[in-house]
Amino acid sequence: MATEALTALVEATDAVLFDFDGPICDVFAGAPAPEVAKELAGIVARQAPELAHDAEATDDPMEVHRISEAGGEGLLKVVEGALTAAEVAAVAVAGPPVAGAVRSLTAAYSTGRRVAVVSNNSAECVNAFLALHGLVWLVHEVVGRPVLAPSLMKPSPHPLLVAATSLDTDPRSAVLVGDSVTDVQAAKAAGMAVVGFANKPGKRSALTTAGATAVITCMDTLANALTLPGGRVSGASVDH
Repeated sequence: MATEALTALVEATDAVLFDFDGPICDVFAGAPAPEVAKELAGIVARQAPELAHDAEATDDPMEVHRISEAGGEGLLKVVEGALTAAEVAAVAVAGPPVAGAVRSLTAAYSTGRRVAVVSNNSAECVNAFLALHGLVWLVHEVVGRPVLAPSLMKPSPHPLLVAATSLDTDPRSAVLVGDSVTDVQAAKAAGMAVVGFANKPGKRSALTTAGATAVITCMDTLANALTLPGGRVSGASVDH
């Protein structure tokens, strides 16, 4: 069951923004992230040897992407293209949506809220996954990784503010659902409430310390909070 605090939080929102990797999809479940990071680090090492040590020291593809920016736009473009291709391939074998994700998306949409997916993953992979699982109709807007601009990825508030503008929503009336400290940081900087999704041991403490407005351990808890008697939410109208 949803807690009273969480229910009160979502009742005050007219838009729900979902992070992608974690709340909706385990992106690299079928294509492990360390293998993707190794592939990207190889590109960096070949084109910018001075960055090889840093790139090879991480198993996070996003971090390799950030590092590649120091090698210039040419390298960044190649790495970003390779990362996007790897993400699209990965979501094809990632398996079904995270438990409770479809219920949460459906609850947000059916109660008249605007719905967006805002991710540091590419928009291409988000759209591919939504299409694969028949979820496109539940999402009004997809805001993926800013093209050739790693500094604008979360924890920058930039993607969240882009989403709010696209949804014609005041950021203060929106809530972000995310599973990382960077999600919390981005939401706070954007003036949004944030529901932390503690999907792994230790995350509850980290998300709480970072300032998450509420923390859940199951996406079904969010779906329950979003669903009110009569299927409507105060201040929202169903989008036909």
